[in-house]
Amino acid sequence: MATTVTLRSRRSAAQRHALVGVEREIRACDPNSRRKYVCEFSEAFRAYQSTLDTQQLHAMVAEADIVLIGDYHALPVCQRFAAGLLEQRALVGDRPVVLGLETIFARDQHILDEWWRREIDEAELRQRVRFDPDWGYDWAPFYELLVTAREHAEGLYGLDCMPREDLRKIGARDRHAADKIAEIRQRHPRAVVMVLFGESHLAPAHLPQEVGRRLPDERKLTLLQNVDALYWHAAGEKLEHVEAVRVAENVACVFNSTPLEKYENYRLYLDRWSRGGDGPDLGPTIYNLIDSLLRFLGINRYSPHNTTQPKFLVDMLPEVYCPPSAALLRRLLSRKGVSDEQKDAMLRRVDERGSAYLPQVNAFYVHEFQMVYAAEEVSRFLHHACRGLPGRHGQNVAEPDAEDRFYARSLEDALAFFGSRVLYPSRPAVRNANVYELYDLTCEDVEHQTAFGYTEFMRMLDFLVLHREFEPYPQRYPETPKLIQELVQSSGPGFEYLTSLLGYMLGSDLYDAYLEGRMNRTELRHFFLAHLDARGAARATYLELANRVRLGKKKPRAAH
Repeated sequence: MATTVTLRSRRSAAQRHALVGVEREIRACDPNSRRKYVCEFSEAFRAYQSTLDTQQLHAMVAEADIVLIGDYHALPVCQRFAAGLLEQRALVGDRPVVLGLETIFARDQHILDEWWRREIDEAELRQRVRFDPDWGYDWAPFYELLVTAREHAEGLYGLDCMPREDLRKIGARDRHAADKIAEIRQRHPRAVVMVLFGESHLAPAHLPQEVGRRLPDERKLTLLQNVDALYWHAAGEKLEHVEAVRVAENVACVFNSTPLEKYENYRLYLDRWSRGGDGPDLGPTIYNLIDSLLRFLGINRYSPHNTTQPKFLVDMLPEVYCPPSAALLRRLLSRKGVSDEQKDAMLRRVDERGSAYLPQVNAFYVHEFQMVYAAEEVSRFLHHACRGLPGRHGQNVAEPDAEDRFYARSLEDALAFFGSRVLYPSRPAVRNANVYELYDLTCEDVEHQTAFGYTEFMRMLDFLVLHREFEPYPQRYPETPKLIQELVQSSGPGFEYLTSLLGYMLGSDLYDAYLEGRMNRTELRHFFLAHLDARGAARATYLELANRVRLGKKKPRAAH
């Protein structure tokens, strides 16, 4: 009978020869295979203790509270194995099962929940979670897994966060996923938690270690699939086919594919990706702008606490639609109770500026990239995200009165304009002088250039000038001037015009204060993080900012 060495050689020779060219091509296209993080996974699993049959493998699974399943994304059989394992474990009936997925960003949990409740269909789910541009692997086996979970599991959760392509941040993704798994355990104290995550994350010092730190009393099983070194080693076994091996007390590896099949599938994906899509994907551009602004403000998007940082901002990153679908936009906004008038205004904003951030659905709509407006909308998103995206998760937030709504929007526009200057410094400032110039418009000019009558427009200019005089020194006035009271309380067609101009002027003041060193980044972050839900909070915060940036202002410097 052939020896172990001979068996291994004979079983492996053809595959090893075929793999040489495939691996060379993969290395040329994907340098990540030589990264320390990936190498740590490869080096961790070089040998095993014993072989396992199906019954023994299922016994190991049955004993575990948390099962971390390794996924080779390019191999559909990996996702199908996870689906079969989940169904088998659920049918035992002794404990409920929940599933966590790397494929879905935790920020998109609300989308997954809508699909789970059958409020949206497969096509909308696929589009809104950006499966193809952000993940790019086969949809069919993944969707089969989702359907299996919906039929047999108690819950389904996205676990991942950005950035996926930067291995320097991969440790943060492990920590974030471990935090989300701990949250799942709190929601489902009796359930078996199954997690499907990329195989390199399952090295002992990676995700398993992070989960162990957060849930030390849980019985954990790391279940790998098709690890190369173990496969080659198992090729020497006298068994015709080794189904699985026990690597350690709480680690096993199943074999449902071969290394050649794995890497051929991956090579095909690399070839497909290199050919590109039909149009530009602006999602990465939007996310890069967000990331730049976060770094500028010193915001930790992975922070698990609401103190001087927003909690898990990485989970609040918006959806990005490009090109936008007006029908899809209307459908999404209808679910949020947005009026037809507001829908039309939002569509006009997208059409005029090329992009818009819509806080009602936490989404960007982009049909043309114009840097200055994209930067403004990114800043607008960040302000909403720092406030916790009020109303997104069903919080009982009181309906704001007219004054709260006016000042909340003005403050939002101020911070949005400031952020656009940070990311696009050549954007012109908006000053009091710009308002004074508008007094020179004739009646015909006003009717031609605006949607307002001449008398109404002049009254709005008076309001802007008066408000700018009032806002740094409200304590000097025995009461708020009548004109300010009237227009702040109005929700008529001039609302957006007044809040944007007022906000842009304050945003220009804020940028000046930052450039002159009168406002540091900690203070800036304070205003982005300001919560405006309480009655009067928006007005108080707006006036606090105006007082902070306009009092003690240095004399204007000569123009360059």
